[in-house]
Amino acid sequence: MDITQALGQKILLAFHGKDKPSEEIKSALREYRASGVTLFRSMNIDSPAQVRHLTDQLQQLARELGLPPLLIATDQEGGQLMAIGSGTTPLPGNMALGATGSTDLARRAGEVLGRELAAMGLNVDYAPSVDVNVNPQNPVVGVRSFGGDAALVARLGAALVEGIQSQGVAATAKHFPGHGDTIGDSHHGLPAVLHTLERLQSLEFPPFEASIAAGVKMIMSAHLALPALDGPQAPPATLSGNILQNLLRRKLGFEGVIITDAMDMHAIRQGEFLGEDALRAVNAGADILLLTASPADQQRVYAALLRAAQTGALDQEEVQASAQRIAALKDWLAQNRTRPALHVIGCAEHMQVALEIARQSITLVRDGAHLLPLHPQPNQRIAVVMPRPVDLTPADTSSYIVPGLASALRVYHPNVDEFIIPYAPGDGDIMGLREQLSHYDILVIATLNAYNQPGQQAIVRVALETGLPTVVAALRLPYDLASFPEAPTYLCSYSILEPSMQALAETVFGYRQATGHLPVAIPGLYESGHSFQG
Repeated sequence: MDITQALGQKILLAFHGKDKPSEEIKSALREYRASGVTLFRSMNIDSPAQVRHLTDQLQQLARELGLPPLLIATDQEGGQLMAIGSGTTPLPGNMALGATGSTDLARRAGEVLGRELAAMGLNVDYAPSVDVNVNPQNPVVGVRSFGGDAALVARLGAALVEGIQSQGVAATAKHFPGHGDTIGDSHHGLPAVLHTLERLQSLEFPPFEASIAAGVKMIMSAHLALPALDGPQAPPATLSGNILQNLLRRKLGFEGVIITDAMDMHAIRQGEFLGEDALRAVNAGADILLLTASPADQQRVYAALLRAAQTGALDQEEVQASAQRIAALKDWLAQNRTRPALHVIGCAEHMQVALEIARQSITLVRDGAHLLPLHPQPNQRIAVVMPRPVDLTPADTSSYIVPGLASALRVYHPNVDEFIIPYAPGDGDIMGLREQLSHYDILVIATLNAYNQPGQQAIVRVALETGLPTVVAALRLPYDLASFPEAPTYLCSYSILEPSMQALAETVFGYRQATGHLPVAIPGLYESGHSFQG
């Protein structure tokens, strides 16, 4: 492989286009001979059938250009981040799996993810997130994590990797060296993990070690600083040879493909400096650069790499070694390729896996008022208050979800009214609800990360002040209870997707017992592993 071909294999492109490859991506593949593409929900995805048609066209284009088969990747994590939503199985996500504690369910969830992606012609999944979420203020990981216990995350992450890869799809453990204890979002700036190497070895690293032992094909670097390894002026891990080469390659023994997180995130310098940082990432040990859909950025990066190769600023032997790692991945994909029929996507068997996860994850944290299960009289009215889901980070597809809690509850009691409020309700929303809720007999208040949303906290307090029987259900992170510890009845579902809403309704009305355990601690109230023993 000559140097220009080897450099092209280090680039993963993105583009706008759903019906067919755009002229821009055709030109970029021809010019850069890139390794493949990433598909994004807003730019490339309508339905499973449309995605399969698009991936077929992309691979045909690669053949016409004389390229190796493309890596075609996406973020299909389950739960909060589902790049391909409509029609695919709505798996509740990692924190719901953490609440079950089941490696069997994690492996089966991975099988569902891998089988459905393979049916659509995708061969790389940017999953699982094996970050250990120990910081309630972490804005970017949250329910994408299995929980706050490193051993739990390691077990379930490895099982999910095995499940995905059993279907001939490469899994990607992320975000190395661990994004679970940051208070910043690397989409917007450079966060840091300010712990000693000893602490990192005990908490952040074990899930990656377990994924490596499970044979994970790819690991994604995080755009976060690690001063314990790189000093007070630490760069993003993506640009650090200490982290990618010395730690990940030599110490942890990872021999697969290292891919960067998206290079348009603002922990990385943008504009005219993007080429420089892309070169730094390659010199640090990154095999593949995850680029944006911007033709200008793609040209900047490729030109910077080519110029560096020509001037000796890039080690050509290492470039060739990296190309061989990518070629080995593509060989593995070719040897393990499966092509399930499209009808497996969202099939009854897969939906049953999602429902099993949801049912085993529902966690009853407390029921001091002994409200559950609800047994309303036929004429009693239930009010359900639901914040409108929004995308809290760019790594979020919650805004695509239509709230379904009230519909799930109506299966068991017809007199249910739904009040959809803004994610961040204002004074007017709160005052309006105060009057309306007083006309009901039972209240069910759903929250979405209310621990850092004062308006949602105020609505819970308004509901409790009515004196009416009130069930509070956290549909995302469990930490919300710390903001209104007086709430006597509190459950967690970890997901707003339909199976979790069905399972939550079954639990509220007593058709199923809540068997989940808290996968994270609620500061000042409950430790990880807690469940209500009434």
